[in-house]
Amino acid sequence: MKNNTDSRTIAIIGGGPAGMECAAQLKTLGYKCVIIEKGDKLGGNLNNWDRLFPEGIEAQKVVKELAEKTKGSKLFLNSTIESVKHEKGKYNIVVSGKDIVEADSVIICTGFDLFPAEKKEEYGYNIYNHVITNRDLEQYFKKRVDSRIQNPSKIGFVHCVGSRDEKVCNRHCSKLCCVTAVKQAIELKEIFPKSEIICFYMDLRMFGRGYEDIYHDAQYKYGIRFIRGRVSEVSENIEMGVVVKAEDTLQSKPIKITLDLLVLMSGMMNSHTASQIAEQFDAPISNDGFFEQSSRTLSKNSVGKKGIFIAGTSTGPKTLPETLNDARGVVLEVHQYLSNL
Repeated sequence: MKNNTDSRTIAIIGGGPAGMECAAQLKTLGYKCVIIEKGDKLGGNLNNWDRLFPEGIEAQKVVKELAEKTKGSKLFLNSTIESVKHEKGKYNIVVSGKDIVEADSVIICTGFDLFPAEKKEEYGYNIYNHVITNRDLEQYFKKRVDSRIQNPSKIGFVHCVGSRDEKVCNRHCSKLCCVTAVKQAIELKEIFPKSEIICFYMDLRMFGRGYEDIYHDAQYKYGIRFIRGRVSEVSENIEMGVVVKAEDTLQSKPIKITLDLLVLMSGMMNSHTASQIAEQFDAPISNDGFFEQSSRTLSKNSVGKKGIFIAGTSTGPKTLPETLNDARGVVLEVHQYLSNL
């Protein structure tokens, strides 16, 4: 049967970058799109960020451009999926208990959450005043106001908070923490040029094009120090300084450093809504907490159920360009699927 795109409706679960790009590309093919977003605006985690590596582009500029391309799509904000029924080849989705979306196909783009740093109590987040997260720091970059950041002279970054960590049941690498830490360290150095900045890392995974150059500049242009070793304990002294105990594994010796500010690089994990969405659409979750793919090589946007597809960071940590490319790829799969009905 020939596909009549203008009579087909695709429901997109999530209005982050992947969801917006899916809607934009499907619209060019003539499909009707419905975006169901739990938040009060489009953009997902991009709304929490100031600038993006490696070019320093403003996150809100990206959000605005993507949102502009989704115009014409039906949008449900502050909305949750109450129930799903698969009948006569269509998915009947009840949204927030009142609206019903009838979709020929569904794309799950639920995005990611950052690991809640307070679960690593030994790092002192929400206990000590001058311990913040990467998300907190991005908000500071946007607003330049944070009572915890007052002209710090000595700053530390802790990589891999909540990722590659058996204790919190997150064995996966969050992939972007290393380059994000380097980016943020450089930005802080530009704001506070007299500050000393130290990054505590397990190993540096600078896999992307230009990422190694950022790391090189951090060391040789900005004088940022990198110490290989996990932080074991964080405390606070009577002057409200942050006391960090760690091991320098390259020199095989313990170290103790007092800082004015400590930034925890919280890793990426699947969205907290994923388990509910997975149950509603009978989509499998892998042991790393992200959605499982039919094949990570040949069918990475399929969950193995007719008409249900996945894209973006719902399947694991990705950069923004990777997320957008993944969204464009799933659109072709959806188009092929509907063309063969």
